[in-house]
Amino acid sequence: MSLSLDYASLDHSKWRNLPPPLGFASLSSSKTPSKSAAAATESYEALKEKRAWDFAIAPAKSLPMQGFMLYMSGGGVQIFSMGIVAMLLLTPFKNLAAINPAFAQFAPGSTTSSKASSLTTLALPKLVYLACNVATLALGLWKCRAMGLLPTGTGDWLAFESRGPAPEMSLF
Repeated sequence: MSLSLDYASLDHSKWRNLPPPLGFASLSSSKTPSKSAAAATESYEALKEKRAWDFAIAPAKSLPMQGFMLYMSGGGVQIFSMGIVAMLLLTPFKNLAAINPAFAQFAPGSTTSSKASSLTTLALPKLVYLACNVATLALGLWKCRAMGLLPTGTGDWLAFESRGPAPEMSLF
């Protein structure tokens, strides 16, 4: 015994006055889709800009953890502390070398590479990203100075110091 439902026999007159379900967009009105499409595009562009700002300040968010790692590595010149310092010194250069491809996904409008590779696209988030990476580099250089790896004292430059001729003294 097979049961089947014939939808053509259902009475549609009592359902026509019901409001559409939540989230349902009617395609019958021509003004609503263009307004909703424009609003969706504007919302998407605002979301991309917010994500660009989140990406721009991401290096600054990792600075406290990196500072803690530097503290825990100690002040001596060991392989572990040298590895952490090398990471802190090389990562900003890698990030800044790939700044345009990193921000290409957040470029407004079209996602073509010619528009996304411009330095003027998302200029302010890129400047903040640059500043955060320079702060990471400064933290690494501070640790190098604290470990005694940077020549900051006068004793570090003694090999390059030239002395004047010795004064001649004659007793007679």
